[in-house]
Amino acid sequence: MQPSIPTPTSNAISARYPAGALAFPHRDLTGIAHLARHEILYLLDEAEQWVALNRQPQKRAEVLSGLTIINAFFENSTRTLLSFEIAGKRLGADVVNMHAATSSVKKGETLIDTAMTLNAMHADAIVIRHASSGAVRLIAEKVDCPVLNAGDGQHEHPTQALLDALTIRHALGLAPGSDLNGLKVTICGDLLHSRVARSNILCLTALGVDISVCAPPALMPSGIEAMGVRPFHDFNAALKGANVVMMLRLQQERMEGQFIPSPREYRHLYGLTLDRLAKAEPDALVMHPGPMNRGIEIDSTVADHPTRSLITRQVESGVAIRMACLEVLTRRARGVPGWADSDGFGAGGAA
Repeated sequence: MQPSIPTPTSNAISARYPAGALAFPHRDLTGIAHLARHEILYLLDEAEQWVALNRQPQKRAEVLSGLTIINAFFENSTRTLLSFEIAGKRLGADVVNMHAATSSVKKGETLIDTAMTLNAMHADAIVIRHASSGAVRLIAEKVDCPVLNAGDGQHEHPTQALLDALTIRHALGLAPGSDLNGLKVTICGDLLHSRVARSNILCLTALGVDISVCAPPALMPSGIEAMGVRPFHDFNAALKGANVVMMLRLQQERMEGQFIPSPREYRHLYGLTLDRLAKAEPDALVMHPGPMNRGIEIDSTVADHPTRSLITRQVESGVAIRMACLEVLTRRARGVPGWADSDGFGAGGAA
């Protein structure tokens, strides 16, 4: 017996947002930058039903039954791929994973050729992860179905930002529809190479969060103040007043040259230990997008803290957010009332 699933246009949600496709007038989700505040909140609220489903013994809904989703990962990521695969299957879709190591891209096929090939397979949604910034948007322009960005180069990782916002909202016990106005978040680590940081800054500031960022000088993007954040090089100072501390992985695979003196020195200055966490608010929560470099950017005593760490809850939120995104972006093709007749799907950065 299938569990009872709220309809995607439930009165509780629809009453807070524009009607039908106006609530999220985008065909694709390639980034956060061009999303309005209410569009971000809409996706967070839509994810609530899937959080509830995923906590039940029977976790399968059939809303995407008969649809095919292709996860095309040109860059490896076991965690993100698994999350999208579970999301698609729990919605009842047929899910096909395409791994970069076995794709024709390795044989010299161009990205446009790959896009055309994927399009000819008549997928109903394509999830793309690629090492080059802008690659997802390029593919989105060449295919006829919705495209979701699972991370492209140093550009964006929108579903990670959304799942982080949902995790924070749940941890604080906030009701659906709530923003995060007045919350203080400190993001520390490899900001220069982090698409997670960029998407989180865009998402959280749209929801009213006061953000401080901290990194060594070599890993601090030039002009980051323009994104509405306060930059620090002193981690202890950056932690003052923080309600949430979000650590970032050192992405050494993206580094060419010497960005840090040594892992040991980095931990000494920028690693999150229990002693350093004490400089934030007494009940400050800890996040990390994973995978973690334990003992470098974060100590195990912090990462595994039973009341302060939200890291496993981020993973849970990730499946629900990706279910919400897949369900919302396929409504037009499925003929959901209020969505099927819309020709006004945007063509901007999020569209």
